[in-house]
Amino acid sequence: MIINRHIIQSHSRNRGRLSGEEVARLVQSAADGDHYGWDALVDEFSGMVRVIAGAHRLSEADAADVAQATWLRLFEHLDRINDPTRVGAWIATTARRECLRVLRGTQRQVLFGDETPYSESTDTPAEDAVLVAERDLTLRRCFARLRGADKALLGMLMAEPRPAYEEIAETLAMPVGSIGPTRARALDRLRRELDNEGGLALLVAA
Repeated sequence: MIINRHIIQSHSRNRGRLSGEEVARLVQSAADGDHYGWDALVDEFSGMVRVIAGAHRLSEADAADVAQATWLRLFEHLDRINDPTRVGAWIATTARRECLRVLRGTQRQVLFGDETPYSESTDTPAEDAVLVAERDLTLRRCFARLRGADKALLGMLMAEPRPAYEEIAETLAMPVGSIGPTRARALDRLRRELDNEGGLALLVAA
């Protein structure tokens, strides 16, 4: 299956995100070796990968590593995706796993590196570390239960450096003026999730 590049570009400009069926056609096209199909897939989901890397507060270099690894995994599995219409979810899961891989590597470097003298350790006291770990776990669990649109928006707003509202609006296909109200509603839903798990108390304690 060969994808016409101009049709895809025109469609994206005129309507925004591609449908599941259109994405499935891109997956099949890319699996058949059509580089236009592959380029269209990358164009469709690269913003989401950046959002996920930003939500994990990765450096620019680490975020680039996550993106490269994510696209490599997709390329390796193109002909084995069970449901091509949901390849976006597959990419999101892979990107999150790659972010965790990078973070684990960074943690090992901090713990076992030679550059920080042991005598100058600024480790968090054990009881505080337990609270922080429990708080972070609860926050991630509650964040994961939010709607995809909420997670995407909050992830971009928490990224460092935070992208301009115009970039957020273009990536998420939403009006600039709706970002503030949508953010407030998303945070309210997150607070309710936290409150249901007693997470608000943890946030205060930590």
